Amino acid sequence: MIRLALAGTAHPHVDYVLSELPHQPDVELVGVSEPDPAAAARYAAGLGVPVYASHEELPDVDVIAVCGEYGARADVVVAALHRGAHVLADKPLCTTLADLDRITAAAQAADRTVSVMFEKRGYPVTVAARQLVADGILGDLALVASTGPHKLNYASRPDWFFDRARYGGILGDLAVHDIDLVLALSGASAGTVAGRAGNCSLPDRPGFSDNGAVLLGAGAVTATIEAHWMWPAASAYHGHYRMRLTGTAGTAELDWARGTLDVVTHDRDVWSPALGRPVRPAEEFLTALAEGRRPEVGTAESLAATRIALLAQLSADTGGEPQTW
Repeated sequence: MIRLALAGTAHPHVDYVLSELPHQPDVELVGVSEPDPAAAARYAAGLGVPVYASHEELPDVDVIAVCGEYGARADVVVAALHRGAHVLADKPLCTTLADLDRITAAAQAADRTVSVMFEKRGYPVTVAARQLVADGILGDLALVASTGPHKLNYASRPDWFFDRARYGGILGDLAVHDIDLVLALSGASAGTVAGRAGNCSLPDRPGFSDNGAVLLGAGAVTATIEAHWMWPAASAYHGHYRMRLTGTAGTAELDWARGTLDVVTHDRDVWSPALGRPVRPAEEFLTALAEGRRPEVGTAESLAATRIALLAQLSADTGGEPQTW
């Protein structure tokens, strides 16, 4: 039996972990920590496990799932690794490069896995698109263009969300998903990244950016990634997330909101490949742990995408100066 504790319930993505537990008979939730009593009551009530005010009070476990306030996550991750637990984390893993260095050192010393729940990997259109690239249907991948719009839902956001020291930045938060996919699609291990960020709609929140964009060089692939908090409130979607892959032999258009994948190549007009079932955000990691194998998103993948996202945010904070990774 895998003993799991939940550290932090500050973001609704905590449901990724809680909703997975009924599917994992080998995983037992043994405790929850949350310093905010209101957040603890919202997510921990009815779970039938002890609730603690601090992650330091949690019992010894095999896995700690980290879903707390962004700026506080690094301390929780490092402490979990020092206690010998694997870490399953919501994104962003942390909010500064210094914190990422601490996590990297702790993971190496503990020989434990840090896995970020990059849920876009599990969408059926993503799985099918990656197979197209792996099979060479699109030829050599050259360009990736993605958009990640989100509704702000201002009235429901906590104050910490608009505090730069506690939230981090928009590129570290939203762009990291598509950065991870660019790395998975390209297989690149080095490149450059530049970022820009702005605040168009919230002048009363000077430390907050409601929009941003990334220019990422990943080996031979060039990617443009935009993200913002300005998606119209009346939309049926929280955000109309899309990505276009352009290769030497064809193009694929991923529409995550609508669940479609359209492909066109030099020898075939538009068609849509068969799609499988979705992989739930916490499913692959917990299943891999139960089976004694390495998860698809392991420590290397989690740290690499996080580092590039934080370098993009650093670039945005320093006038768009490109950073090498």
